[in-house]
Amino acid sequence: MNQAPQFQAYGLPHLTVILLTIVLPFALAAIVWRTKSQRTEKAILTALSAVLVLNYVIYLIFIRSRGVVAWQQMLPMQMCDWGMVVVIAAMWTGNQRWFEVAYFWGIGGTLQAVLTPNLRFAFPDWRFISFFTSHCGIIIGVGFLMLTRCYRPYPMSMVRVWLWSEFYFVVTLAVDEITGVNYGFLLHKPEAFSILSFLSDYRPLYLLEMHGVALLFFLVLYSPFAVFDLVANLRTRE
Repeated sequence: MNQAPQFQAYGLPHLTVILLTIVLPFALAAIVWRTKSQRTEKAILTALSAVLVLNYVIYLIFIRSRGVVAWQQMLPMQMCDWGMVVVIAAMWTGNQRWFEVAYFWGIGGTLQAVLTPNLRFAFPDWRFISFFTSHCGIIIGVGFLMLTRCYRPYPMSMVRVWLWSEFYFVVTLAVDEITGVNYGFLLHKPEAFSILSFLSDYRPLYLLEMHGVALLFFLVLYSPFAVFDLVANLRTRE
């Protein structure tokens, strides 16, 4: 019998996780700003990458120990899995193209998982810890890069990331059809309440509406930079 405590949205553990996700990028960036050391920055990037990878490996070992041995259920096909790879690539290569994908996927997709998690188990269950370590770690990595290296998206970033997102959509849709596993929530809505709960129950329309939601998030996530650029251009003309 499973005695794991039940997750409660916006209970104290959940709010604590959200607070840490906001505070940690600034705290880590402050260390780099204070020390002005590339070695320190590299050490933080190494630690963030190691935590993400180690957490993923331990998660696979954990679910196998709980009897999940079917390969269909252990594929790295969730958006956060791809987001983890992309943010690690961005941290280690310093490549703007990797960063922009990490930004839109990490903030747009992963943030939704943090705010409205599809999770049944509460702290201190390992599944709670692993879930938020992976999702929050991606957001923290993106925030750290923005604060320390001044990375940001540009208008064409949305086009490039949209194409990458379509690639993820096509591959994951095929995997879902083959395995019957609901990766990316492309087979049906998540059990937990989220923005996807407002979409249609008719699957073809549901998948089309998901594209609309993704586009909306892209525009919202880029809007602060669009406003900043507009204000900067107006000032240069004065």
